[in-house]
Amino acid sequence: MRAGFRCGQSHLSKPSSWASVRAVLVQGRPEKARSHLANLEKLLHKEAEPDKKPIERDQQPNSSRGRRLLEGLNLAHIWPDGIPGRAVEAAAEMSPRRLTRIQQLLQQKQPEYSPRNHLGARWREYHGSKDWAGLLDPLDENLRREMVRYGEFIQAAYHSFHSDPATTEGGINSWREVGLPDKSYQVTKSLYATSSIGLPKWVDDVAPDLGWMTQRSSWVGYVAVCQDECEVARMGRRDIVISLRGTATCLEWAENFRALLVPVEETENYQSSEDEAKVECGFLSLFRTQGEHTPSLAETVAQEVRRLMEKYKGETLSITITGHSLGAALAVLVADEISTCAPEVPPVAVFSFGGPRVGNRAFADRIKSNNVKVLRIVNNQDMITRVPGIFMSDELDQKLRDNVQIASLLEFLDTKMPLAYSHVGTELRVDTKMSPYLKPDADVACCHDLEAYLHLVDGFMASNCPFRPNAKRSLFKLLSEQGSNVKKLYTSKAKSLTLKIENDGGVCMSKCLPSPSFQHE
Repeated sequence: MRAGFRCGQSHLSKPSSWASVRAVLVQGRPEKARSHLANLEKLLHKEAEPDKKPIERDQQPNSSRGRRLLEGLNLAHIWPDGIPGRAVEAAAEMSPRRLTRIQQLLQQKQPEYSPRNHLGARWREYHGSKDWAGLLDPLDENLRREMVRYGEFIQAAYHSFHSDPATTEGGINSWREVGLPDKSYQVTKSLYATSSIGLPKWVDDVAPDLGWMTQRSSWVGYVAVCQDECEVARMGRRDIVISLRGTATCLEWAENFRALLVPVEETENYQSSEDEAKVECGFLSLFRTQGEHTPSLAETVAQEVRRLMEKYKGETLSITITGHSLGAALAVLVADEISTCAPEVPPVAVFSFGGPRVGNRAFADRIKSNNVKVLRIVNNQDMITRVPGIFMSDELDQKLRDNVQIASLLEFLDTKMPLAYSHVGTELRVDTKMSPYLKPDADVACCHDLEAYLHLVDGFMASNCPFRPNAKRSLFKLLSEQGSNVKKLYTSKAKSLTLKIENDGGVCMSKCLPSPSFQHE
């Protein structure tokens, strides 16, 4: 009945056929049919009253005429889940562009990703061999997909840690499960970071259940290798991923605030020089300190990389290090370590999200000279990306250095000041205000949140373009973690809207709230 019903051309409006249709319907279902036909008859007679001026068809859209007639028929009793036209209208409000095919999107129960194209001979370019020149603005669709994928590796590290945060000798020696988002990869090694400082024992006595917050060594990430030969062929090489989570424990927070620059390497006969590479004291502490039951993070990653290089000797390999927040800082230190841990190390690239500054300009030059490629994804509103050091944007710093007189002063300060930090690598800058879903005045936590970063990357097209209308990433996780920073239009609809689609079962918006996209790029 729904598919064939048209208000403007309906045969029910013709008096010649009305009697025969009425007789057939009453004969089939006497009680219900009489009620519905009575409603229809009243409606038709009301429209035919001579004292009312008829509305021209070109002045009244078919959609509004059809809605009035459906309301008059009271179809809610026949169709318990309501009128589908209204459901589609309500769902369309979830889209900032009011997409007309929202019903197709709602039937999509799994998040849709940008297509995984064959990288083939260009994999080195996507891995940073040319510092991602020509791929960032506008953002290449293959690079976007790779960045989101590496960000999800970090999310897996967060989830694995929070599922079992306590560090024990038995836990270190046992296998830890990590729910990898990409099943073609397999975890080969757990990674631990240890703080060189500790808290008094009475802190643990006061809150024994929160002992993991004060433990010196904590699980911080993992090493994984692509084992699926089809995926190896798609990517053009066998990829080794090192994934590192952000700050989670009290001692990690304490290390974050130890902002004094210290030399990367100190030997017994160490002599300080003005142009030596220096990094933040707290980051280096977490990277190089050995735990009671575990070696240092630096030693662990170097050993594992050498082992994997030997195991896959003769194959084309790449090493990708990805991290968020503190993990982004540690990722740069890991890249620096493994770039020289063995002869003929495979290409090393870092994909960092919301990373702080790590070291001075000499350290940035050292990273570049070791052929380590770093792509920093930075949110304009994320304050963490501007610390430690002088609170100055990279754009302003570069403008000042373009001035010859000011540049000489800044170079002098780079060698003399204890907080003369400098960013490393290439930058992709996104902006919370570009998202049609997030509030423009979103708080600091939202602007630094990893899921918010992935949401912004997934919607980024170019610096001079709006949020892409066919973004693929689901909004469910963003709503669940940053609901207070999502515009009220979407939070209210997510709580109230539950749709039932005919013959397809129920689609609950709280479980599936994808971005307004159902098109392939």
